[in-house]
Amino acid sequence: MSQTNIELGFEYMSESVMILQQKLETSFFDAYIENGENILDNGKVRVIDNVPSPVDVEKLEKLYQEISKLDLSKEDKRKITQLTLLKGLQEEPLQANHQLTPDSIGFLFVYIIEQLMKDKKESVVIGDLSVGMGNLLYTILANLSLAGFTSSGIGVDTDELLLQIAAIDKNWIDLDVSLIHKDSLSDLPIDPLDVVVGDLPIGFYTNDEQAKNFTTSVADGHSYAHHLLMEQSMNYVTNDGVGLFLLPNNFLETEQAPALTKWLKESVYVQSILRLPTSLFSQESLGKSIVLLQHKGEHAKQAKEVLVAEIPSLKDSESVINFVSQFRQWSEDNIF
Repeated sequence: MSQTNIELGFEYMSESVMILQQKLETSFFDAYIENGENILDNGKVRVIDNVPSPVDVEKLEKLYQEISKLDLSKEDKRKITQLTLLKGLQEEPLQANHQLTPDSIGFLFVYIIEQLMKDKKESVVIGDLSVGMGNLLYTILANLSLAGFTSSGIGVDTDELLLQIAAIDKNWIDLDVSLIHKDSLSDLPIDPLDVVVGDLPIGFYTNDEQAKNFTTSVADGHSYAHHLLMEQSMNYVTNDGVGLFLLPNNFLETEQAPALTKWLKESVYVQSILRLPTSLFSQESLGKSIVLLQHKGEHAKQAKEVLVAEIPSLKDSESVINFVSQFRQWSEDNIF
């Protein structure tokens, strides 16, 4: 069986990163960034103090030429970057909050946004205030493009390494994305967004003084970062804009839930809570849901029926098709 362009691209990409990692004696992710910069520089290899050697430069340039020969769509390129990064994460694991959002979840975000934004296909602006390496945002943008949308994105993160990776990938994939290196809970230089998304980092935010600016903060101890980020994200959507967030299933049952519930009641409409299949998680206790919020704007309204559903196994195509039909009908009856 012949290899697909994605398989070939992954093979060439991972081999070139491996060469740089060994010859530069650096980490996988620093080598990944160096490799990306070479590719973006028309396949020209940067040499400092005769490293890499002429022999290795020749190998790398040949690999870059092979990549450039492949007929790759934006989504093809995104998949290649994701596969390469997943390989790196096996070698050099990052903390749990820095892992890539799985495609299966990203595609659900895409479908939901397609339904909610179907009357605004010409110019959808999507933000992610915990963008990390960008895989969730880039999955959405690349696949919205395939669906005929004209979309752009804004990503914010405090981690410089993750943002460097995100910058390399968005330039190679050719996505219209602005990246901002800043504390996402500070004042942000961004215009109102149509949609905000987030695979929110779970844990505590240690800047208690900054946290006091948010309704979801708590008086004693550190506040949950994912609560604050959800509130902050919704501060930056348009009057009727929506937010899609990946949250633990028990997000309304924790010791800090009262502050979150207060904000949810005062500031947004909780339109839907979609529990993901338990098969996506190593333990049932780690299960998550996609939570759909809408800003209380002039034309927004609380859904007559909040959609609380459990998404079926994504391997059961018939059940997934039924769920898709259910969500489409619900959104037409309740959101539009």
